[in-house]
Amino acid sequence: MWLSSGSDHTLMAKFGLSPILVLFMLLMSGGIVRGQREMVPAMFIFGDSLIDNGNNNNLPSFAKANYYPYGIDFNGGPTGRFSNGYTMVDEIAELLGLPLIPAYTEASGNQVLHGVNYASAAAGILDATGRNFVGRIPFDQQLSNFENTLNQITGNLGADYMGTALARCIFFVGMGSNDYLNNYLMPNYPTRNQYNGQQYADLLVQTYSQQLTRLYNLGARKFVIAGLGQMGCIPSILAQSMTGTCSKEVNLLVKPFNENVKTMLGNFNNNLPGARFIFADSSRMFQDILLNARSYGFTVVNRGCCGIGRNRGQITCLPFQTPCPNRRQYVFWDAFHPTEAVNILMGRMAFNGNPNFVYPINIRQLAEL
Repeated sequence: MWLSSGSDHTLMAKFGLSPILVLFMLLMSGGIVRGQREMVPAMFIFGDSLIDNGNNNNLPSFAKANYYPYGIDFNGGPTGRFSNGYTMVDEIAELLGLPLIPAYTEASGNQVLHGVNYASAAAGILDATGRNFVGRIPFDQQLSNFENTLNQITGNLGADYMGTALARCIFFVGMGSNDYLNNYLMPNYPTRNQYNGQQYADLLVQTYSQQLTRLYNLGARKFVIAGLGQMGCIPSILAQSMTGTCSKEVNLLVKPFNENVKTMLGNFNNNLPGARFIFADSSRMFQDILLNARSYGFTVVNRGCCGIGRNRGQITCLPFQTPCPNRRQYVFWDAFHPTEAVNILMGRMAFNGNPNFVYPINIRQLAEL
């Protein structure tokens, strides 16, 4: 049943509810009528800098993007997104008929009506990941922040009501990149001496499995899990090679992680009642974009639009640095992150794509279940 926003005063007067509780009741009943049909009540987002939209802004952290030229193509300018504009989840939210999802640290009142983004730059599956950037919010803490959101409302609305509502929401999780880039591949971490590639992938996915099970136990049922992309082809890694070619070593290193995640999701789908997990294959998406760059409108695939040094990847985008003018033609925005054009493309692949890119079903089909 759809409720109009005009009913909120009636609810407050009749039941003595606070505005925040009324907003969540409207959310869980199916959303407020807008111009575009909302396919799900809300989307909750967990991840790292690929989808962080401002949670690191007020942290004592070196991992921040709340300065120009980040956000140069975003309405409102820099927000903390590590992009010139949209992230992948921004595009997915729009395709779901939702407004852009607010950052946990900045969300209040009716801003939380359609979900919350808990993602944090430099965050990992492992708590120790990203400590070279000082402040960050690891996945375990992101889950605790989600619990805080639930605790604010469950006592008033009832666990059964909340459970039914959460089962209809989309939970997007994209973790693991930093566990390689800012842990395993960092010389000041002992990890590489403790585990070979397969052992490390096993450790990560064992931990990841426990974390996703925690999210399921909190009421999540519709999951989109993003795999790791072609990390050996990002400008930061290209800059470490004198030939400027993709690192086969890094691409092979992260492959067991993706394989383990696929196996884990299959087990979840078979063993967790009511759960539907889908895998967004970022590696295949990115491979397709790189192989067919020109047909997608990209002419520069091997260097950042904003950065310094070899492949514009030795130092990432600095405050007030002048970026490339033809951003739509670049695959990479900075040393680590795709441009808005690629983010939008990957968001659409995950939403409407065939099983080559997202499986066993795509996000649109998941939302319609």
